[in-house]
Amino acid sequence: MAKAVETQKKTGAKKAKKPVAVKKKRASKKEPGSLMRYKCRICGYVYSPLRGEPHNGIPAGTPFEDLPDTYLCPVCGFEGKGKIGKWGFEEWRPTRYICSMCDYIYDEKRGEPHRGIKAGTKFEDLPEDYVCPVCATDPKIVLRYGNVLKQGFSPLYE
Repeated sequence: MAKAVETQKKTGAKKAKKPVAVKKKRASKKEPGSLMRYKCRICGYVYSPLRGEPHNGIPAGTPFEDLPDTYLCPVCGFEGKGKIGKWGFEEWRPTRYICSMCDYIYDEKRGEPHRGIKAGTKFEDLPEDYVCPVCATDPKIVLRYGNVLKQGFSPLYE
């Protein structure tokens, strides 16, 4: 070993360095739950990260987990029910969806047994070609607007 060091000094050759393995950082992905809605247990107000609360300085796209610790339910505070903080909210997922054209309500608990959709079928699990059963039977709607598909439904805030 000593000879190798002396030879390197005399010849000016440098010892080859071993390549160092560099760990690549994975891009941090937000979990799907980060855009989960939360419902106040007291008044029923639903915080949606898609909307945010611009009137309270919370921009659209802010997940519930990123709200400040000082966050208070805007409805409970307004109605005088007290200061209900983040602790007063629970995860909420809509189970009823309303057709934007005719106001038909798809209820996951009920399903549509007459159309072969079992009770308990989640809206997300409906086939992509799902059509509003009321609008599909109205020739005026079909002629003027076409079939109202899943995209024509929005969550019903209970």
